[in-house]
Amino acid sequence: MTEQSPRRMTKGERTRARILDSATELFSRSGFHAVSLRDIAAHAGLTHAGLLHHFPGKEELLVQVLGRRDRVDARLLFGPGTATPEGVLRTVVGFVARNMTTPGLVGLYVKISGESVAPEHPAHAYFVDRYRVLREQLTGAFAALFARADPPPGHDPALAARQLLALMDGLQTQWLLEPDAVDMHAAVTAFIRQLGLDLDLTPEPAPGP
Repeated sequence: MTEQSPRRMTKGERTRARILDSATELFSRSGFHAVSLRDIAAHAGLTHAGLLHHFPGKEELLVQVLGRRDRVDARLLFGPGTATPEGVLRTVVGFVARNMTTPGLVGLYVKISGESVAPEHPAHAYFVDRYRVLREQLTGAFAALFARADPPPGHDPALAARQLLALMDGLQTQWLLEPDAVDMHAAVTAFIRQLGLDLDLTPEPAPGP
């Protein structure tokens, strides 16, 4: 049986990808409010009208930038690899390891998540929902793992989930400031082990985009 070749991107798809790449770089460097659609168009080598043909507004463009990576994350977080509580933690640790190879995206999330605490920010609902989903997944995983530990560690699963997310966020900022001095993957793995969980946290290979 002959394998089908991957579908080639159309010209429009390539242009949209170039716009998203430019928006990701500029948003991560300067934040959402300081970047205009004209800035993004110039960076992508397009006219302002050419960009508007693909993205009618900056808010929609930001949502698409954030959602591009989330499509990969969702396939991991809700895929067969997370059928067990160990799999959930392994997947989240895998996110950390992957983030250490994508400083531009980490910078984007740090910059935009800080801005999005304002309720009127276009990414506010996105980050509220993202943290809710991660807390639910991690709380369930910690609850199952703590319940079967012998002896039980006595930790609150919901608190452990919040602490892990806070650690990951804080490490990202420190890593962006001093990438050679901060090992995010090692720090997150050490935190999980300090909770009394001796797990194989080797991440599974991530699927393609």
